[in-house]
Amino acid sequence: MAANFNKVILIGNLTRDPQIRYTPKGTAVCEISLAVNRTWFDQATNQKKEETTFVEVTLWGRQAEIAGEYLAKGRPVLIEGRLTLDTWDDKESGQKRSKLKVVCEQLQLLGSREGGGAGGGGGGGGGSRAGAPARRPQGGDEDYGGPSGGYSNQNEGPPPGDFPDDDVPF
Repeated sequence: MAANFNKVILIGNLTRDPQIRYTPKGTAVCEISLAVNRTWFDQATNQKKEETTFVEVTLWGRQAEIAGEYLAKGRPVLIEGRLTLDTWDDKESGQKRSKLKVVCEQLQLLGSREGGGAGGGGGGGGGSRAGAPARRPQGGDEDYGGPSGGYSNQNEGPPPGDFPDDDVPF
């Protein structure tokens, strides 16, 4: 049995338009937020219940550029990645703050290309990348604007790997 395993697979809808930035070394970084819904039947109240979990996701390199170009608020997306703990000092209170986030390792665009919204019938899988992960830049600790406006975190650097620049998601 594996001693450590850190893998997250999420399907959800974007809660806002992607925010893309570039590190001083020129690596693209994109922050997105997903709304992931869960529906179940509560036998105690004999009612259908629903809960929504909001998850923040960081994309690096070519994936970040793809997200910035093709994703918009309401668009469904599949994210495969790993959990990471984001820590910073709160400027107002001076307290240490932390948040679990997902660092994307593979991005799949879901739904149809037109409209970008989540609803509607039809279009399943338009723009998906069956089995081909997007390009990941080489590099280590790079500064970027996080919750406190900019910090360096060894765990937030882009994951290893190298894929050609012309790798297009569809």
